[in-house]
Amino acid sequence: MKSLCRDCGWTGATKVARCPACASPRTVFHEELGTLSIAHMDCDAFYASVEKRDDPSLRDLPVIIGGGKRGVVTTACYIARMSGAKSAMPMFKALKLCPDAVVIKPNFAKYKEESRRIHEKLDRLTPLIQPLSLDEAWIDLTGTERLHGATPAQMLARLQAEIERDIGLTVSVGLAPNKFLAKIASELDKPRGFSAIGAAEAQSFLANKPVNILPGVGPATVASLAEIGLRTVGDIAAADLKLLANRLGSGGMRLHRLAHGQDSRIVDPDQARKTISAETTFNDDLHKREDLEDELWPLCEKVAKQARQEGVAGRVATLKLRTPDFKIHTRRRTLAVPTQTARTLFQVARELLSAEPRGLAYRLIGAGLTEFVDADTAGADMFADEERRALKSETAIDALRGKFGAAAVVTGRALKGR
Repeated sequence: MKSLCRDCGWTGATKVARCPACASPRTVFHEELGTLSIAHMDCDAFYASVEKRDDPSLRDLPVIIGGGKRGVVTTACYIARMSGAKSAMPMFKALKLCPDAVVIKPNFAKYKEESRRIHEKLDRLTPLIQPLSLDEAWIDLTGTERLHGATPAQMLARLQAEIERDIGLTVSVGLAPNKFLAKIASELDKPRGFSAIGAAEAQSFLANKPVNILPGVGPATVASLAEIGLRTVGDIAAADLKLLANRLGSGGMRLHRLAHGQDSRIVDPDQARKTISAETTFNDDLHKREDLEDELWPLCEKVAKQARQEGVAGRVATLKLRTPDFKIHTRRRTLAVPTQTARTLFQVARELLSAEPRGLAYRLIGAGLTEFVDADTAGADMFADEERRALKSETAIDALRGKFGAAAVVTGRALKGR
């Protein structure tokens, strides 16, 4: 099988402009279509699409999901994107580009429920599903053809149709021999897309792409690579391994493999989350250290509570700051003892904040934990008595708030910020 009609399910061995069975133009052709089994599925403008589905009057209007004039865009629908609005853009800038946009405050409870409904359908295909967020996941369908009586490509086309029919949302699918290529493929034909990248064509397909298409390559790495003349993925593929290793360490060798279309990562349903974080954007810029600390404490409480609920403890505390010019500053510190308490996270984040120049104004502050370990092993450190006492206290507060409401127990630090 090299050709597939996404509407009626017809399969064939040659490329066709329209399905010979139903005349649909929604056909997919690829030389390796019948053998590829790693997929990346991404919902199309997920939050905005949910809102449009629930309010048909929004269907033909530009919709932006976000909050407040000083917030950022969470999701922009495809109509709004035509004007230049996009995710993570400051709200004022998005509204300047798209002044007619309808702005809707995010409803994450609703989005989580729709994500759950989609994942229920995924679960029927394979247990090998690795979510990246509410609206995207990697899927490994290797070895499922006999079980379902269909190739992975056929199953994914059926899944797309079922989600659109039963849930009223559209998704795009990328099919490839590995996770890296599958994610790239899913971006090629959005919305309602279905694209494939095979192993044989991977290197030539990637060759002229900019280096920031590779995962983990941000502005600093782009600049570092440009200094040694590496601006495209093809440049990295052709580069000397020693040069890359000297420049980027083990990361350089990883990029070299990706540039050749090679990715050995498995689809891991049990892969632990990489970070737990919370942040807030201020209505007015803050510059007083005490005011920033007052905003920081409830964020630390939120992060720590989430860590306790998930049974993990973080080895690294992070502080995030955004200045009025929208530059993001992130500070990290490795902890002597992994933590899942607000007390420890706040103490470290406050120290990181105190190291920043005084008098600077900020429009956002955030706190987070990364590099997790199982909480059952984190408490074994003989020097962690203070951490254990804090954990016992905060766990008791969790129980009281769970029983009597969030306002049942207010810490002294929280009262100070009122």
